[in-house]
Amino acid sequence: MGEAMDYKWVENKSHVCYEEMGGFATSNFCGMKDDCQGMVLPLFLEITWSKQLRAALYFIGLLYSFMGISIVSDMFMSAIEKITAKTKQIHLASSGEDGPDVIEVPVWNGTVANLTLMALGSSAPEIMLATIGIIGNNFEAEALGPSTIVGSAAFNLLAISAVCISGIPDGETRKIAQFPVFCITALFSILAYVWLVLVLVVISKDLIEIWEAVLTFLFFPLLVIIAYAADKGWLNVLFCQDPAKLTNKQQQIELGNVQTGESEGMLGNKEYFRGGKLDRDALVGFIKEIKKNTKLSDEDAAVIAASKVVDSQPKSRMWYRIGATRNMTGGRKIQPTLKMNDKLKEVYDAINDDSEMPNIEYPDSDAAKSIIEFHASSAAVMESIGTFKVLICRHGKLTSTVRVRVETIDGSANEGEDYQAVNEVLTFEPHETEKEIGVTIVDDNQWEPDEEFFLKLALVSGEDASDLKLGRTSIMEITILNDDEPGTFQFEKRGHLVKESCGNAVLSVVRQNGADGDVTIKWRTIDKTAISGKDYTGGEGEIEFKHGETQRDIKIPIIDDMEYEKDENFEIELHDINNGAKLGKITRTAITITNDDEFNSVMSKLMLMTNANVDEMRVHNETWAQQFKDAMVVNGGDIENASFGDYVMHLLTFGFKLIFSIIPPAGMGGGWPCFFVSLSMIGLLVIVVGDLAGIFGCLVGLEDEITAITFVALGTSLPDTFASKAAAVNEKSADNAIGNVTGSNSVNVFMGLGIPWMIASIYHAIYNPDVGFKVDAGALVFSVLLYTVCAILGLGLILVRRFVPFFGSSELGGPKAGKYASSAFLLLLWISYIVFSSLQTYGVITSPL
Repeated sequence: MGEAMDYKWVENKSHVCYEEMGGFATSNFCGMKDDCQGMVLPLFLEITWSKQLRAALYFIGLLYSFMGISIVSDMFMSAIEKITAKTKQIHLASSGEDGPDVIEVPVWNGTVANLTLMALGSSAPEIMLATIGIIGNNFEAEALGPSTIVGSAAFNLLAISAVCISGIPDGETRKIAQFPVFCITALFSILAYVWLVLVLVVISKDLIEIWEAVLTFLFFPLLVIIAYAADKGWLNVLFCQDPAKLTNKQQQIELGNVQTGESEGMLGNKEYFRGGKLDRDALVGFIKEIKKNTKLSDEDAAVIAASKVVDSQPKSRMWYRIGATRNMTGGRKIQPTLKMNDKLKEVYDAINDDSEMPNIEYPDSDAAKSIIEFHASSAAVMESIGTFKVLICRHGKLTSTVRVRVETIDGSANEGEDYQAVNEVLTFEPHETEKEIGVTIVDDNQWEPDEEFFLKLALVSGEDASDLKLGRTSIMEITILNDDEPGTFQFEKRGHLVKESCGNAVLSVVRQNGADGDVTIKWRTIDKTAISGKDYTGGEGEIEFKHGETQRDIKIPIIDDMEYEKDENFEIELHDINNGAKLGKITRTAITITNDDEFNSVMSKLMLMTNANVDEMRVHNETWAQQFKDAMVVNGGDIENASFGDYVMHLLTFGFKLIFSIIPPAGMGGGWPCFFVSLSMIGLLVIVVGDLAGIFGCLVGLEDEITAITFVALGTSLPDTFASKAAAVNEKSADNAIGNVTGSNSVNVFMGLGIPWMIASIYHAIYNPDVGFKVDAGALVFSVLLYTVCAILGLGLILVRRFVPFFGSSELGGPKAGKYASSAFLLLLWISYIVFSSLQTYGVITSPL
């Protein structure tokens, strides 16, 4: 009997072998390994798998790793937001006796922050990929990192600009406010790539010397200094501006945070939450203003106030990038409108859009339904009238077809003897608001006392009533009279007690001793301790009783002024009645307005609710507990507003969220611990991304250059696309949408290539001085040249758009024809860049250099 054989796969640096081991004999069957290897991947022997399966798994892994990059970059950028949001207090002289005014101004200049930490935040994956790629390749040049930088620059400038131009709502435009800064960063973004061509082809072909690498990096601080000078207005003379005159925006930057989100709509020019700071007085003023014109509950008012606070805060491109990432991954939302239901959004949009401060019909729970009720709650008719008409009204939702049943109910009057029964179904067509139904009274020529019966509205049995609701007056009393007098009219009560928050005081006027004919009565309010316009909305009006109607209501709006006051009162008087009718004894009624609660307790409650809502929209977390809660629960705990997509993305990214929750919160230590730890995490994840991209390209036959400018560039830039689109729509200027793209592209070159080139050139100067740091110009130079041409054309179009009326004289938006043509041209440039770079890489066309 032979000895048992042991079979296994083994591998070395160049071969994979299948070993048979039995007794003292060993047989090897070896083959060459493929070249699809990375820095750390593959983790185990997978060459025996199908190449198609491996390619599919690596592609899925690459896409999944991009989610991880987005999530850890979210935390990195939260730290940057925390660092750059630091402020200091400035005391200004005041003419009053309350001491000096105190304002807060940012420590970081906006332009410097954009070009340093914020540019690093959006470009960190590309910079780390290029740096780690060279270090992992034994300090030799590699293609993935540099090509990703060029590919990302092309996508950012061309594709993202195209999305932003066409994404602006029709009829709107956005201009770059910091135009001198944009011109300088645009110039540097072109010079950066021209410099690459000079270094790789002209100065020292295919070789990077130390001084070239150092100078490449030093362009970065040079860019920051010149852009800062432009931001301060020191270079205005170069842009045909008065150098002694700062723009309004520059003055605002000097004196405090720019109110980028502050609306100029319904609230006029009032600044309730300057710089996004919430205080009691501002909250009182804001709540008073919106409650004058809307029927908001305290809870909804707190949501609106919190949203206004967040909108009043200065926004950076980082803020929009963080928001886009969280929207993609099912994380906690920071945009105010995403925390509101659809009905509250309508109110908030009206508040921001309408400068005349209109009365807003707040869409409460009934707004989505048709409401049907009788025009009056009672009516009186003569026994000899025969058939009379009863009016049924519809309000609320008017766009659907609804049906309602009308039927009679006996009172002291009996069906058949005193009236003919009614049991009908009425159909209201779309936008139909009134229907009449005939009711026939039986005249039996016998004397009888006054009798009554009732009409009742009911839902039609068996039909869907989701769009229909019966109103308050769904039962109507019909009184059969034995006289033909028009009647006497008076208030039902001498006095009414209402709460300040009731909305409307409802006062009933009754008709007695007859109900013949149409009668109109005039009424007017009389101020007492309550003043019309301040405590209630008074004046004069008329109330009309149609033939047979015996009760109607007068509604007087009560103003909740959010101030502690004693009880107040006013009166309403009936006068001037027509058609022979008479006024009764109660022609005046008094309305007393009482406070609901102590003012301080109401405001304390509103402050707490508003602060809680603001906290839910915070960018960063202060504690690990908050951070782990955000990671564990979909939508950061706001389950009510979580969509199905949020649940799916939260489930897919849950592992990354949990792992990265160990990073120190951005609120700790001024954001710096989070900054360095999350940057390290990005570095570790970039190693995996580089391996996944390289191996995937190898398996499907793509060169690293093509993988970099397509899959990797798109994967790292996708959150920027959503962020720029959101900034374009929500901001008043184009700065956060496309104004920072040129700066980021410049920083990508100066840091993304300057840093790894310095490291590699110094290493070779020490360990390999005879050869030096070799960089094959080849495909990289062609890609750079091609991008430079596309960038010049793209930037030229953006500048032309600013000055040509056909495009709306603005960088973004404008007339449909102009904006869609611009977007199509930029997308064509980006596609051309991809196509021609690919053709050159595979030798179909040759580089001119």
